[in-house]
Amino acid sequence: MAVTEAPPGVRASAPPRSVRTGPSRKRRKKPFSWWVPFVLIAPAVVFELLIHVTPMAVGVWMSFVKLTKFFIANWSAAPFAGWDNYHLALDFNGALGASLLNSFVVTCAFTVIVVCVSWLFGMAGAAVLQRTFRGRAIFRTFFLVPYAIPVYAGVIAWKFMFQRDTGAVNYLLADNLHLIGEAAKPFWLIGNNAFVAVVVATIWRMWPFAFLMLMAGLQSIPEEVYEASAVDGAKPLRQWWSITLPMLGPVNRVLVLVMFLWTFNDFNTPYILFGGAQPPAGDLISFHIYSASFLTLNFGFGAAMSVLLLVFLLLVTGAYLFILNRRSRDA
Repeated sequence: MAVTEAPPGVRASAPPRSVRTGPSRKRRKKPFSWWVPFVLIAPAVVFELLIHVTPMAVGVWMSFVKLTKFFIANWSAAPFAGWDNYHLALDFNGALGASLLNSFVVTCAFTVIVVCVSWLFGMAGAAVLQRTFRGRAIFRTFFLVPYAIPVYAGVIAWKFMFQRDTGAVNYLLADNLHLIGEAAKPFWLIGNNAFVAVVVATIWRMWPFAFLMLMAGLQSIPEEVYEASAVDGAKPLRQWWSITLPMLGPVNRVLVLVMFLWTFNDFNTPYILFGGAQPPAGDLISFHIYSASFLTLNFGFGAAMSVLLLVFLLLVTGAYLFILNRRSRDA
């Protein structure tokens, strides 16, 4: 077969590629193991059911029966109480309802003071230690000591310091600072002073957590923002109000919620400070529920108070998140 040459100035085209007429090769799809995600999540679900959901369901059931010391050996024989336990808890004219209301008010005041003061201390410490200076690492470690110490060890130390005759608090106030007389040394663990004692011990234990979270949040704020605002003439207080607080918004939302839940449910601090006989001024609600359940052996009434506490915390948390999300959408 003769091959014709292309005329001058015309580029010869490449010969056409051979077209494959055979069957096209299909990609092999790997079989999807639909059961793998369920297997991976199964241990978490099982432990969640065993640790949280099942005890919660048992607690709700207990709140509807008269589970007293007479039926401890045989729970199934406890008579059905219906809403009687809840009526006793919410009857504020009765003795049980009045004591629960007093405990609720004390716990609310205790929570507000502890969360606010702990946040202020944590914010002040984080702001001061944000700038570089010699010995900053030592101060950071020193501030975190109360958070690192076990709860029981720290609160027991405060219990010794709050003793009337041999405690360090009265020794400092009476013998060193001479703010009170020797005969006027207060009892910190009984009476109305018990509220001050439990608040001080809890703040000492809580504020390093706020300091740690806020210090981590400050690390994410670019230094150039402060430098630009300083060029515009912004003073440190103005920078803190207009830059630091808005940029710490996501951290503060989580921090305040976590501190609120931890403080409102605090049981270890009043239990270690006051033992089994808590004064009315230090009668926090978690300790009040414990006393009603395990000291008077009225588990049905204690379970009803626990359910009411759970409902209250869920409502407050839901309202808090709803307001924050609505503000974020509006912004």
